[in-house]
Amino acid sequence: MNSLRLIPSTFIRNTTQSIIRRTVIIGAAAHQQKSCLSTAATATEFAPEAPGIDPHADHHAVVSTFDLFSIGVGPSSSHTVGPMRAAKIFVSDLKDHKILERVHTLRVDMFGSLALTGKGHGTPEAILMGIEGETPDLVETSTIKSRVEDIHTNHSIHLDGTHRIHFNPEKHLIFNYFKTLPQHPNGLRFCAYDSDANMIATNEYFSIGGGFVVNEATQMDHGENVYYKRERMTASNSTKCEMAERRQQDIAVVSLPFKNADELIQVCKRENMTIAQVVFENELKWSTPEEIREKLLRIWNTMDDSIKNGVMANGEERLPGGLNVRRRAPGLYNKLLKGLYGPVANKNTYIDSRIPLSRQAASAHNTPSNELIDDQAKQNDMEAPLDDKSPLSLSVLPKRPRKRFFLPALDYLSVYAIAVNEENACGGRVVTAPTNGAAGTIPSVLKYYLEFISENPENDVMEFLLTTAAIGMLFKRGASISAAEVGCQGEVGVACSMAAAGFTAVMGGSVEQVENAAEIGMEHNLGLTCDPIAGLVQVPCIERNALAAVKAIAAAQLALNGEGDHRVSLDQVIETMRQTGLDMMSKYKETSQGGLAVNVPLC
Repeated sequence: MNSLRLIPSTFIRNTTQSIIRRTVIIGAAAHQQKSCLSTAATATEFAPEAPGIDPHADHHAVVSTFDLFSIGVGPSSSHTVGPMRAAKIFVSDLKDHKILERVHTLRVDMFGSLALTGKGHGTPEAILMGIEGETPDLVETSTIKSRVEDIHTNHSIHLDGTHRIHFNPEKHLIFNYFKTLPQHPNGLRFCAYDSDANMIATNEYFSIGGGFVVNEATQMDHGENVYYKRERMTASNSTKCEMAERRQQDIAVVSLPFKNADELIQVCKRENMTIAQVVFENELKWSTPEEIREKLLRIWNTMDDSIKNGVMANGEERLPGGLNVRRRAPGLYNKLLKGLYGPVANKNTYIDSRIPLSRQAASAHNTPSNELIDDQAKQNDMEAPLDDKSPLSLSVLPKRPRKRFFLPALDYLSVYAIAVNEENACGGRVVTAPTNGAAGTIPSVLKYYLEFISENPENDVMEFLLTTAAIGMLFKRGASISAAEVGCQGEVGVACSMAAAGFTAVMGGSVEQVENAAEIGMEHNLGLTCDPIAGLVQVPCIERNALAAVKAIAAAQLALNGEGDHRVSLDQVIETMRQTGLDMMSKYKETSQGGLAVNVPLC
């Protein structure tokens, strides 16, 4: 082993922040790459010598909105989208180093939360698709199941979709249930071997939430944006001076940087801008105005499609994974009077408080439904006169007839959020908002606003998404959006906070009110645990998104009814969320080793 040489490969990401990732090439492959990498140093060589760059500097929170919101597949951004990207990146490295054809087999190790809940989150399937060269936003979801079955049956896989190698998932896809890599709970290690069983390349990756992937070489000071979502980068032969200049440009690339909520508010006041306008100005460093518009509308249209697919699905279908959970969104949607994607069922089961019960009972085919007859009968029984021997309490506090709760916002918010997360649970196409496990909250709030309040849908979509993105950036920098790090407060809690801010913004709230709404949305999700039953993103995840959407609207209403002044700031809540996540036991961090996951029997 002492005779083997280790030559790192260095890549530069040309958006948001510079990214240095290394795949260690071992043995003969290293000699093949020596000439083309002779001017590239290792990550540790670059950082200390970069002029004007303090590796421990407190960098800004700004990332691209389209890194925060990305199109992927379910059921999890950290367990499905991230691992697929990591596998794609590793295979791309093999191809770039021209050793892809030498690979005879692979070994993939999953650590920590990826191992403990990976099967329920679709991690093995995602890794296999990434190895075959697929990306989360483009993979044809309807083919994944059959392709995975083929890999298991034939014990072979196509690297990058071209080079067929021996690969037995039962043997080469390893779940390290009781091991965790030190950098992050969601760890992956890829190793490539030649026909003589010699390792020729290896790398470790960490899926840090929201589909973002890093490796050890990119683990820098807390707060620096050293993560990436792109699966292919271009190899660079830059000199140290060029590298330092590139990193310095990337760190200062945004027009209006901010590190926390207080700085964001100051920027808005100084520039006389809304939060959405600040984010838009920063996006102009990476995209043209028309590109920003098109990408935002594409994000929304994908969200809207996930709602549509969820409410129009077969209501008798069961979600995959063995919990035997039936899709609820189609049935809930059919109970609403307004069918926006198609015809509502003939049978009217919605009760309008303004119409006499007897008239509603005869609305479906002019005959009363059994449900309405039963309710009317129960009410008649309860109103029957009492005899003299009856207890006094029965007359003073008579039993109440069953009442129906009439607040359409709750119905629509709930069904939209449930629809998205059921699509996510089935491995369908969703948007990380900011994660897959929390993918239903933001779309449901935005759709409710567009349907019932909006007067300019296109502008409202842009303002809503840009505002929510700013809040997501603050949480990503100041704490985490990974349930494996901080529990579900980092996913559904953050989504609730983002949605509350976006709704407040499009309702005309001030910058202070937007910040207040975001603070309320998270403050009352602090300590939220991640304890998915059977490791599936279904129970309690699906309903949790629906409740978060309702809480987001309530938070916005509280903020809009105030003047923006409040005792607790968003920055204080973000720091509290971070500390709470550190204190939280690992069994409540997406490991399925505590909470509902151990107290609800599976049979």
